[in-house]
Amino acid sequence: MSDYLALKQRHQQEVNDFPFFFAFSNKQFEEGMAKFGLTPDDTDKIYKFGSMGGFYLRTDAPRLKEMFDRQDKEKQEALASDTKGTGYIYQMFLYELANHEYGYTGDVTDTLDALGLTEDEIANSKPLLHGLNKAIKEIRRRED
Repeated sequence: MSDYLALKQRHQQEVNDFPFFFAFSNKQFEEGMAKFGLTPDDTDKIYKFGSMGGFYLRTDAPRLKEMFDRQDKEKQEALASDTKGTGYIYQMFLYELANHEYGYTGDVTDTLDALGLTEDEIANSKPLLHGLNKAIKEIRRRED
């Protein structure tokens, strides 16, 4: 699973290294703002990151967008380069099926959700369909 896992880990490390702070209480918010050199009243200088309690500097917004756009592009390029579904795509499905306990549940829903894929997309792509079927076969083989 080296190609898929390496890309996934590199992307996660980039996110981990990005200057965010997470706050689930007023004290944590004050501490996070202090790390940015701000006071708790300087809310005009930060953005909230979704609904996860994360915050980042407004000045970092272009850099954050660039990072996520580049990561999406790299994932799409990796998918597109695996024209048979036996490399990156297979690794991707094998890793995520195992991670979402397909061997126990027999359900691909959580895996597809995690990958942002739909059943229609899989059905309409020979490489995706082949990679998924090959990974399912391997997971089942391991379970026997």
